[in-house]
Amino acid sequence: MWVMPLRGKYLVWAITACCCQGFLLLGYDQGVMSGIIGANNRFGQDFGNPNPTTQGTIVAIYDIGCAVGSLITFFWGESIGRKRMIMAGAATMLVGTAILTSSTTLAQLYVGRIVTGIGNGFNSSSIPVYQSETCGGLVRGALVCLNSTVTIIGLVIAYWLDYGMSYVTGPAQWRLPIGFQAVFALCLFLQVMVLPDSPRWCMAHGRAEEGARILAQLEDRDSPDHPDVVAKRKEIQLSLAQESAGGPFRYSELLQGGPLGNFRRICLCIGVNVMQQFTGYAHRLQVYLAPVVYQNTMGLSRNLSLLLGGFTAVTYMVASFIPLWTVDRYGRRALLMTSATGLSACFVIASILLSIGTKGAAYGATAMVFIFQIFLGIGFLPIPWLYPAEITTTRIRARGSAISSFFNWMCVFAVVEMTPPAIANISWRVFIIFAIFNALWVPIVYVFFPETKGLELEDIDHIFEKGGITGGVWSSPGGITVQRRRAAKDVEDMQENEKGVDEVRVDVDGKDEQ
Repeated sequence: MWVMPLRGKYLVWAITACCCQGFLLLGYDQGVMSGIIGANNRFGQDFGNPNPTTQGTIVAIYDIGCAVGSLITFFWGESIGRKRMIMAGAATMLVGTAILTSSTTLAQLYVGRIVTGIGNGFNSSSIPVYQSETCGGLVRGALVCLNSTVTIIGLVIAYWLDYGMSYVTGPAQWRLPIGFQAVFALCLFLQVMVLPDSPRWCMAHGRAEEGARILAQLEDRDSPDHPDVVAKRKEIQLSLAQESAGGPFRYSELLQGGPLGNFRRICLCIGVNVMQQFTGYAHRLQVYLAPVVYQNTMGLSRNLSLLLGGFTAVTYMVASFIPLWTVDRYGRRALLMTSATGLSACFVIASILLSIGTKGAAYGATAMVFIFQIFLGIGFLPIPWLYPAEITTTRIRARGSAISSFFNWMCVFAVVEMTPPAIANISWRVFIIFAIFNALWVPIVYVFFPETKGLELEDIDHIFEKGGITGGVWSSPGGITVQRRRAAKDVEDMQENEKGVDEVRVDVDGKDEQ
């Protein structure tokens, strides 16, 4: 297959543009239903004015599809490869979009939502891995966070397109917004088709020469034999050799401890995504349920609720740009802890204001929802997509990212299903639950999450070698348990050992000749 002849930063940016396209599609697909369901509009008329339970199912069944797609990636994504999984995700979403746009019954709508979700599960599991494996440690955080920023741009596009189409009376009122995502899916398919695969995946699957050529392209070197490319190739190959010392992959490896700490890595992958959803992010104030929360909990009109929901998404989008400058400067841990602290404070203040029950207090709570978006955007929006793709080793990276994505979508499903009855039964008191969760995340991140800022992926193989209950995180200043370029030092040590062995062999041969 033809691959674009780009090199260096231009190739990295082309890969980043492709990954951003995938997350633009993810964000749009997540947000497109928010302005369609729950109103007396053409969508409601065409589907028999679905009750709140049915509305919840229409929204949440998509998350089940995403979880299924993530599971498929968990079992087969490593053998298929990063690039082909993304192509499969885009193609699956095109099929799902066709089913959705032509829906005439609830059953067809459910099938379309599930199929689209499966494709998105492929993408959300594979894209962060592909991005992480094709860029350097000094910019990896910013580039993956850019993917998350584009997610919110997709969300904003969906929200305002829904709002604009709400003034249309025909079937296009809902069919056009749903069908429009096919444009993003087609662009993603065409983009990834002409890009190289991950060099680390190629080297792990017996395609070392192809991997070296891709490394030369990424490093902007003329030949795979260039010293910089050779050095990087040795780091990756030594890392792969250490990871695969036990033979062919076995799923039991995911439960292994020891210096490599695979089980600890998988727990962190799952944990950061579960934590993300229980910050209140899965509460979908800014996506699925924003209009309902504004209208029912805060007593605002439907039109004003839709407008506020749109401006909430815009605030979220602006805040999501902040990590592009902070994630590689201050690190992942600082952003997560700052985010959780701010979110907890927002929920506490919103709960107090809503308990007062006055119109003025409701508007004050609305302001807290906007501030919530800022604190969410600076930490718990981007880091859960970035962290699993870098904390895992090359051997288990695809599976670690996929299982974290699976838990992410299952938590989304659970919380989205729980939220409407929770709001109906305990109203604003549901915010207190999220305030407590966010307060708990701060010490958990501080004690158990090592810092990965600036590290190459091969350096992170050594991140838990200090051992102990926290893997050395508690005893290490700033959670930094390994220094940058550790993998390069391993290669140097290996070469020194080989040189020493050669010198001994020459000395022995000389004595034999005498």
